[in-house]
Amino acid sequence: MKENKIKKLASFFYEIGTLRKIPRAHQQILLSQDLSDNVASHSFRVAFIGYFLAKELKADANKVIKMCLLHDIEESRAGDQNWVNKKYIKVFEEEIRKDQLKDLLGSEELTRLSKEYQERKTLEAKIVKDSDLLDQNLLLREYQRQGSKEAEDWLKIKKMNEQEKLMLTDLAKEISEEIKKQNPSFWWKSLWTSKRRK
Repeated sequence: MKENKIKKLASFFYEIGTLRKIPRAHQQILLSQDLSDNVASHSFRVAFIGYFLAKELKADANKVIKMCLLHDIEESRAGDQNWVNKKYIKVFEEEIRKDQLKDLLGSEELTRLSKEYQERKTLEAKIVKDSDLLDQNLLLREYQRQGSKEAEDWLKIKKMNEQEKLMLTDLAKEISEEIKKQNPSFWWKSLWTSKRRK
């Protein structure tokens, strides 16, 4: 591989790493401060959600995972914006992604997938958007469980219902309904024991 391509790749890897340092902007609105809630951790869970939705809906899971990983990369340069910020700020996401991916090996595929996601016409793109919304709903429930009154208000009065209306697959809507009902700690309740393994 040519030296300039290696430099570009290393630079891109550093840039993507900065997504771990960008807190999600909804923390301002939810009156929370959660260092684990950053753009990278969000994209990680979105990728898993997308994978399982794709498998269940018989979509291309490989494509979905790539789109999930791409869906917020422009935030390394533009930051994240919450629901209030978006009313006043224009972000040139397509321009940022084009600059980020330019001259990278496989950039044509990644650019095409990113565009496909933005258009939301294919099943895979719809799954990625639903995965993004489901992660937000999971996070709101986790914050509610920790006692956040703001998260509770969002869940009760509007945010979760509005997000469900934005969801594009019935499966995502069904999972969102379960998220509303399920305790975020449910996954470990049957695993707890006071005895050590021998």
